[in-house]
Amino acid sequence: MLEAVHERLSGVVIECLPYDDFIARYDTPKTLFYLDPPYWGCENDYGKNIFSRDDFKTLSNQLKAIKGRFILSINDVPEIRKIFSWAQMEAVEVNYSVAKGKGKRAGELLVTGTK
Repeated sequence: MLEAVHERLSGVVIECLPYDDFIARYDTPKTLFYLDPPYWGCENDYGKNIFSRDDFKTLSNQLKAIKGRFILSINDVPEIRKIFSWAQMEAVEVNYSVAKGKGKRAGELLVTGTK
């Protein structure tokens, strides 16, 4: 089993960087970033002062200038639509659930940018 895990992860790089440093380091014309930041209104869910409201604008500005492409999933609120108004957006319905069969329907946005 360890050999299979080793083979599967042989090309994986694990980083512990702020998002802006990570994007800058790995951005190439062939890069596809998948981003799942904290939702608007839930900025402290991953820890206090790790991600702030201002980071949404910073992230938007950085993504506007990357060489690669991105997909960002985020809650569908007017503030996010305004900040990422330059990008393509698709509203989707998702089921927020921890347990199978139970959950709450909610609206999310898939925000994309291509070159």
